[in-house]
Amino acid sequence: MTDGVGYAGFFPEAPGAAEAPRLRRLETHDLVERVGVISPKRLYINDHPVGNPIAAFNPSLAVVEGEARLYVRVIVGYYKYVSAIAEVRVPLDDVESGDVNLNYYAGKLVAYPSTGYDFWGAEDPRVYTLPGYDGLFMTYTGRTRFYFEAPRGRLRTVPVTAYTRDHRSWVKLGAVVPAEPLRRHVVTDKNAFFAAVDGSLYFFHRLHMDDEGFYLVASRVERRDLDQAIRRALETGEPGELEARDTSIILHPARFELKNGWATPPIRLGGGRLLAFIHGVDREMTAYRLYAALLREEGGGLVVEAVTPRYIMEPRALYEIYGDRSYTVFPCGVWRLDRRRLLVSYGAADYMVGLGVLNLDEVLAELDRGRLS
Repeated sequence: MTDGVGYAGFFPEAPGAAEAPRLRRLETHDLVERVGVISPKRLYINDHPVGNPIAAFNPSLAVVEGEARLYVRVIVGYYKYVSAIAEVRVPLDDVESGDVNLNYYAGKLVAYPSTGYDFWGAEDPRVYTLPGYDGLFMTYTGRTRFYFEAPRGRLRTVPVTAYTRDHRSWVKLGAVVPAEPLRRHVVTDKNAFFAAVDGSLYFFHRLHMDDEGFYLVASRVERRDLDQAIRRALETGEPGELEARDTSIILHPARFELKNGWATPPIRLGGGRLLAFIHGVDREMTAYRLYAALLREEGGGLVVEAVTPRYIMEPRALYEIYGDRSYTVFPCGVWRLDRRRLLVSYGAADYMVGLGVLNLDEVLAELDRGRLS
């Protein structure tokens, strides 16, 4: 590996990684039905004297016992923009009836700065299940203690994974870090989560390298390493490190995009396939939009089977266009409500919590327009 250049050639690429972006166009066929928005003023943090956050956005979610449990990135002060993650429980009845647009909700902090991995903030969580494990996993972006003045070889951000077996108390398993020699060339690592495909454990993440390039990748993490991290954390409460190996580029940005990033954890489909959602940032407006890809495992690695030729969500409501970051929809959570409907949670303009419903059949129909074979 050479310093500063050539990383696209260094990484192996998934079949379809270069071909799929050529099918994409700077157009949007918005498929997400907006069903709710929650402003920071209607959220109260029970276990912090500040009360209301000044911004609440980029939520992930899990549906448990008739509730949409939102895991929301909250900001209590703009000085260093330090984030924490609050669990906010919203009855599904509120979502279905529209009362989510009116009601006030209380939350509690479940992940906040407490280690060197997240000293300057816990951001943008992804919450999900994994086959073979009880409970929930959460992977969020930790701003490390080196965030503001990182010496060479020190990551500014790392993905931190936490786990709850009882759906109440979370324990931090630790940071997932790239293996050397890759690690010393990574500036930030974010937009991350684990996913299992036919028994293989993949770690999806987005690397920012010292060539100033952004790479949408997936790596391998040994399941035994994850098991050991869970045992250690449950017994001692001490987080450690898990090593991500065999990193491959899964998709390149389209010609009209500055960068891509993994959005929500994937939806598992039949036949070893994953429905993945991806952020795209265009060059002209630098707006955050959403598209989807269909992935499958083949020959011990991931293959890109299809991509939506058009974006499937873009900023259109006023609260998505105007906030702390203009023209931004940033989905971090998705949960399958039934055979057809997906509940999506997203950040609106880096300021509010948005909720939407996506029809799975419509997404699959759009993917049919962008099949590679």
